[in-house]
This record gives sequence, structure tokens and C-alpha cells, in this order.
Amino acid sequence: MPSLEIRLHKGFSEIDAERWNELVDSDHPFTAHAFLAGLELHDCIRAEHGWQSAPLGLYENGNLVAAAPLYLKGNSHGEFVFDWSWASAYARHGLDYYPKLLCAVPYSPVTGPRLLVGSDPGADRRRLAVLAAIRQQTAQFDLSSAHLNFVNETDAIGVSGSDWLPRFDWQFHWTNRGWGDFDDFLAALKPKKRKNIRQERQHVVAAGVTCEIRHGDEVDDEDWRILHRLYRSNFAAHGNHPALTEGFFRHLGQHMPHQTVAVLCRRGGRIIAAALCLRSSDTLYGRYWGAEEQIPGLHFEACYYQGIDYCIRHGMQRFEPGAQGEHKIARGFLPVRTRSFHHVRDGRFASAIAEALQREALGLEMYREDLLAHSPYAEALESA
Repeated sequence: MPSLEIRLHKGFSEIDAERWNELVDSDHPFTAHAFLAGLELHDCIRAEHGWQSAPLGLYENGNLVAAAPLYLKGNSHGEFVFDWSWASAYARHGLDYYPKLLCAVPYSPVTGPRLLVGSDPGADRRRLAVLAAIRQQTAQFDLSSAHLNFVNETDAIGVSGSDWLPRFDWQFHWTNRGWGDFDDFLAALKPKKRKNIRQERQHVVAAGVTCEIRHGDEVDDEDWRILHRLYRSNFAAHGNHPALTEGFFRHLGQHMPHQTVAVLCRRGGRIIAAALCLRSSDTLYGRYWGAEEQIPGLHFEACYYQGIDYCIRHGMQRFEPGAQGEHKIARGFLPVRTRSFHHVRDGRFASAIAEALQREALGLEMYREDLLAHSPYAEALESA
């Protein structure tokens, strides 16, 4: 491979959007240039929050041929692959774990492309070059570690077999089995689960709430204001910091209008709850929700059932409603593996972490078996 020039940019605005998206080689919304650049443009990425943009570019004769969404992290907030115990171990030994280098999408526990190399015959070689460049930058800046979070299968295959430490966890995803409508989906469930979902939906109807779905270019100015207010209030209620600004929400609607999906729940014409999702051609991604009234079943309706119905009507294959939540199993979501990889420079810590991850993996495999024992489906369905 010809020699490549490595550049760590100060932000995504320095990188040509069209070329970046060509390297992503999919319509995955979270790695789109518009999404990542929008986070910076609308003040969602701040050093005081522990995020400093450092997108990686590999250049050949001045042309961008590979890239990765990199960040210097001063903490582990907003990552959803939890390494707080690793940081504590470093601190107990008088060592600095932060800053570290992270290849991920901020605030988004969504599997997708991370090593952006396009799809031509040289893609595999460039993927290895990106991995090598990340390691080089980790050493050059004397950082403790580098991390690849929520890596898709293609990138995982490229990293597997290296000395990057593999880690996995489970999320709960819904998969379309070719159902014609929501009732077809319900018919595939065990009778008790089917009855419970119908009751939950009926509670919402009985409360006088109607839900509608709008794409980004169909959401008006006042609705964006309400959407963001509900998002903020939900985060505050759980003691979390709402890092995303109203400007960023509006940015999604303007620059990713057909990939932005809002569920608006009204009573008496007034929005009382809402959920914000993104989508690709085949997958819906649930992200944020909020409500100003506590109505039985409304959370499940806005965040799960409306999304399932949307996927069926639009012929989409998957619905990923976000991280965690065992309650999703009863509503048709099964455990699916998520992957991350970790380069730890200190050999002593790398060995200790590797042993801990092996023990963690054994427990997670047992956890999956327990989860599948509670599958809501009448017939056994495979999960990843």
C-alpha cells in the first residue's frame, strides 16, 4: 500500500461531507457527516463535557481514502460501553486513564461503521491502516488506551484476531419476520403477551391520546420546541445531563429530513408526549422520549408499538429502540450482540482487563439463555 498521511482534524467541518459519506458507504444516519458535524455546530460536543473532536483522516496524494470518527475523551460519559472500573484501577495505581481515544458516535449506543474505508477492493487493507493509525496516535499523544465502540460486523471481522481486546454486550432489537401488519406481528406472540400489548394500547386510546408519525421536514417550529423540552425534562427526571441542544434537533430535521422520524402523541390537540427516532433504509433507531403526563402504556406506545408499526408499513427489517431495558422482551424485542474493541497500552492492565472480559463474557452468555427463556414468541426465533 502506498504511504498514507495521517491527519487528526479539529472537527468534521474540516472534512469534505461528500467524501466522508462515500467512505461510510451506507445510509447509516449516525455516521453521516450531517449528524456528526451537527453535534459540533450546535454545541453538543464540548471539552467541559469530556468530548473533543479529533476525526481521523488517511490521505493518499492529498485525497481522503479512509477515516474514523475519533474523539479525545476526558471521562466515560455518553459512551454506553462502561469502563469506569478500568479508570478506577488506573487511579488506584496513581496512573491517568484519561484522556483516552474513542472511535464512536457521541451519545449514541448504536452499532454501525467505525472504520470508514469504502467498499472497493482495497477496503480491507485500508481498514488495517486505520487501526494502525489509531494505535499510532494513541502512542504519540501518550494516551492510556483507544476504544472502538458499537462496531458493526464488517469492522469486527477486520479487528478480530488482532491484540485489540474484544468485548460484547446485549441490546434488545425487533426483527421483521415478513408480517403484513401489526396484527400479524401480534399473532406470532404467545396469547398472554398478545393480550397484554392490546391492553396497553387500549389504555392509550381510552385516555384520548392519538399518535402520529412525522418526518423531519413535516415537523413545524413549535413542535421542535416541544420535542426538545420533553427530551430535556425526561433527562432531568432521571438525573442525566441533556447534552443535545434544540438547535441540533432542528438541524436533523433540516439536513436529514427523511431520516428523522418523530412520534407525536396528542390529547385534545396538544402534544403531551413524543419520541424522536432516526432511520436508514432498513432500520429504525429509537433515541429520545419525553412526556408531561403519566398515562399507562403511553411510553410503550410511543417508543415501541408505533415504531414496530412504522417498520412493518415501510418494509423495514429492524427496530433498535436503544440501550438496556429487559421489559422490551415482552414486547417483541430479543437480545442481539453489540461489540467493542479496546487497545490498552500498559501490558499489565491489558492482561488484567482481558481476564475480566473473559469472565464477563461467560456471564453474558448465561444471561442471554435466561433472556431467551422469556421470549414472547409462540415459536422460537433466533437472536444474534
